[in-house]
Amino acid sequence: MVVRISKGRCASERHAEVTARLDASAASLLLAIRRMPGCRHCYAGTDAATCRRVNVSAWDTLEHAQAKGSLPEMAALAGEFIALGVEFERPIANYPVLWQLPAA
Repeated sequence: MVVRISKGRCASERHAEVTARLDASAASLLLAIRRMPGCRHCYAGTDAATCRRVNVSAWDTLEHAQAKGSLPEMAALAGEFIALGVEFERPIANYPVLWQLPAA
C-alpha cells in the first residue's frame, strides 16, 4: 500500500474561501476518485491555524497513487486553487506503507 500526501498553503484572508471550495469539490472529485483502480481511502482537510490544506489518500500500488495526478478533475481543481492563491508543495509525496493500525 502507498499513502499519497498533497499539501498546499494560502494567505490567511483566503483560508475560508479555500476551505469552502475544497469542501464543495467533494461532489465531483469523489465520483472520479472512486472510479480509479486501487484507491482504498481519500481524505481532504484544512487547518485554520496554519492556513494549510492537505489531501491524503491510500492506494494499492505506487502506480495507482501516481495516476491520481493525471486525473482531469484534479488538474482542473488545482487550477482553481492556484487562482485562489494556494501554493502547492511539489513534488507530491508517495510513501510506501511500512505498518498500519489493524481495523478494529
